[in-house]
Amino acid sequence: MSEIKVLWVDDEIDLLKPHILFLEKKNYSVTTAQSGTEALEEIEKDSFDIVFLDENMPGLTGLETLSEIKEQQASLPVVMITKSEEEYIMEEAIGSKIADYLIKPVNPNQILLSLKKNLDHSRLVSEKTTSSYQQEFRKIAMDMSMINSWEGWVDLYQKLVYWELELEDIEDTGMFEILESQKTEANTQFCKFIDKNYPEWFKDQEKAPVMSHTLFRDKVMPQLEDKAPTLLVVVDNLRYDQWKAFEPFIANAYKKTKEDMFCSILPTATQYARNAIFSGLMPSEMEKLHPDLWLNDTDEGGKNMKEDKFLEAQLKRFGLNLNWSYHKISSLKQGKRLAENFKSHKNEDLTVLVYNFVDILSHSKTEMEVIKELASTDKSYRSLTQSWFKNSPLMDIIQQASQLGFKLIITTDHGTINVKNPSKVIGDKNTSLNLRYKTGKSLTYEDKDVLAATDPKTINLPTINMSSSFIFAKGDLFFAYPNNYNHYVSYYRNTYQHGGVSLEEMIIPFTVLTPK
Repeated sequence: MSEIKVLWVDDEIDLLKPHILFLEKKNYSVTTAQSGTEALEEIEKDSFDIVFLDENMPGLTGLETLSEIKEQQASLPVVMITKSEEEYIMEEAIGSKIADYLIKPVNPNQILLSLKKNLDHSRLVSEKTTSSYQQEFRKIAMDMSMINSWEGWVDLYQKLVYWELELEDIEDTGMFEILESQKTEANTQFCKFIDKNYPEWFKDQEKAPVMSHTLFRDKVMPQLEDKAPTLLVVVDNLRYDQWKAFEPFIANAYKKTKEDMFCSILPTATQYARNAIFSGLMPSEMEKLHPDLWLNDTDEGGKNMKEDKFLEAQLKRFGLNLNWSYHKISSLKQGKRLAENFKSHKNEDLTVLVYNFVDILSHSKTEMEVIKELASTDKSYRSLTQSWFKNSPLMDIIQQASQLGFKLIITTDHGTINVKNPSKVIGDKNTSLNLRYKTGKSLTYEDKDVLAATDPKTINLPTINMSSSFIFAKGDLFFAYPNNYNHYVSYYRNTYQHGGVSLEEMIIPFTVLTPK
């Protein structure tokens, strides 16, 4: 490790000689200054890693010196040391972005701890996180082999996401690669679980988890019983890890009271899963009961244009007499308009907001090279989503909702996965176009790569033709046609897609928050 340079500023610096000797024995290089002016001169002459700054000095005060230092070197960590416990001094110092705040008298170990916290923090956290994951790795592997319930898979997926977020910034990239391989194995086992259990959930609903078509009945309706105005936000295509990434930005306005996971139906695609949420029905039931609202893959027109009508029918079916509104946001302009007028909804029982940004982003990644570079990994994809959310009209709407006393529900229709490996499929010209699922006649495919529903009725999907079937890609696979195969694979590899079977697409968040 290169020499750490410390600047210690105190008008009584001679009294601190024992502390300075202690640090020098620990191989820190310490330069001293007896005034704010002298400190600023030293900073101009030399490059320091950290500054210890006395608050109460003649001439330039500690706070004034701090301000001057930050103007010259905004990123230089400054630790304020003071005899005073006056609250306003603490607030001034913290507001000026100090790295730490110590009350005199300080002992050498306090100084050492502050140095390690500010300068060695990244390495220490990295080592501790790596060690903790190494201990957890074996347990996760053992748990994975024994899971035989939906709840078990939810727990395991939440653990994997926790460690993914913990490990994403550590220095040991090898650990992250081990986690990635563990996620791949988990998806392999999860696909086997879904293959075995998914059809059974429609035969015996007591065994089924909460799914897209039962979400409103089982999760949303109970939240409406206390008559508090409720904002239901459905962020299209939102994975659990992305929700965890932007959850902290909501913490100033809302506190979380409930976080559950539910199961997206297959296909994990918007026209199926989101229509199921708003209708409270499976696709075959929508086709039968609402032929005027439902469109199959082969039908012309937008497939999610009637969500408000589906919701209206569901509310009527359950006898809910609510004052409600529905809004779909697909552009920045639409989002800003709703934010500007959101107060007009303050007397509604239920305000439903579908935000399409994440879906637009994931599809844009396929089409736009700039987005493809910005979101080349799950980490960068999370970061991009986080950056958008922080500066979006949705954030503004949520802050307004808190001020107006709205309960907040945030959920999604399905997740998405970074596809990496192609699987050949052959179908006729009427075969659906999605890369993660196909429906059509006489499909030819690799059996090992797919979960197949040769009789769609068994999983409550519509049969477009007598011989139609559905196939769903497993794990990180995507379907590619033999014609122009290499170009097709190169174009779509490492893009975010949905419609198939994976932890990321099927295990998705439902969170309830109340205003602070």
